[in-house]
Amino acid sequence: MPTDDSTDDSGWLLYHSVGRFPGQQAAIAEALAGFTDVWCQMSDARWEQLIDARRTALDTWGGLVGAPAGSVFAAENVTQAFAQCIGALPDKALCGRRILIAEDCFPSLYFLLTGLAERRGFMLDMVPLRPGAAFVEDEDFCARWQGDVALALITYVSSTASKRADLHTLVAHGRSRGSLIAVDVTQAVGILPIDVDTPAVDIVLATSLKWLCGVPGAGMAYLRPALAQQLRPSVRGWFSQPDPFNWALDRFEFADDARRFDSGTPSYLPFIASFPGLAWVVSQGVEQLRKHNLALSHQLLEVADAHRLQLLSPRVDEQRGGSVMVAIPRAVDAAQLQRQLAAQGLITDTRGDCMRWSPGPVTRATAIERLHAALKSALPR
Repeated sequence: MPTDDSTDDSGWLLYHSVGRFPGQQAAIAEALAGFTDVWCQMSDARWEQLIDARRTALDTWGGLVGAPAGSVFAAENVTQAFAQCIGALPDKALCGRRILIAEDCFPSLYFLLTGLAERRGFMLDMVPLRPGAAFVEDEDFCARWQGDVALALITYVSSTASKRADLHTLVAHGRSRGSLIAVDVTQAVGILPIDVDTPAVDIVLATSLKWLCGVPGAGMAYLRPALAQQLRPSVRGWFSQPDPFNWALDRFEFADDARRFDSGTPSYLPFIASFPGLAWVVSQGVEQLRKHNLALSHQLLEVADAHRLQLLSPRVDEQRGGSVMVAIPRAVDAAQLQRQLAAQGLITDTRGDCMRWSPGPVTRATAIERLHAALKSALPR
């Protein structure tokens, strides 16, 4: 794996997990040095500076998804952010009703909901994959989505097939059923255009990892402002208030925006370290990043076809996220193939027999050509 910016990272195909951008190591090192300077100064001004830096990261992420100021809150990861949303919903909104999720969701969110179902009195309903399918069809999700669904969690782009959900169709269907709608855009933000109001949804979840080229520990969530004001988080603390420095025990009140989902002293470092990636993506523009991604994705589709690999991702661009995912033949050890490719500077990963290729800003067409040659010698004829 590349260790610094002088290393050839043109074969980086891992944006579905960890993203890279030119000058990344130096930019993050500078951000971390800035944190050290602030934290170690002989002054009591550190808190305001750190609060401002974290808020800047949240606002920058919010700008990428069209969220208004004050509607984004921070968490350690997507699972924790979603748990905070579920925890703030009143019992009457969930008890005796269903939460709908698809089998190709991010597993961590499913694990969360299975643990909460009995405690909160809702039924978790998972829309299954069709036999032999790599992703859940939108029509199957709609067919299961009836009036007793309190909340539906839509995975905008799946992590094992890069299937892109038809948000407009799904959200219109959900609105007609009176459900709350949450969307996990983790595999989409930074490579696909997103607007929380087009179509309008209630909750949007993501992280600063993957296409945003950030570091672990910086999860983010948008809450529709009118909904946020109705919710009372189950965990609260001094930073849940309009003024965190109000320590009067008899005068606690929730902030009237997404800050009410803060609790104790926040974590600042992951947001400061993730900001360079966020800022770089904004400076490039999602449209340009997607153009480069599509050109390389088309090249990867040709590689898959040339080696007769089963394509797990949709072939149509409008139905696919930023990745191309293929099934490695059972006669081949997929994990061993992954290691062989890594030895040649082609960085990808596998989930079972699924190999995931995600080209991003540092990936080059010459690396895709090297991938084609490497597969020619590694795969059975």
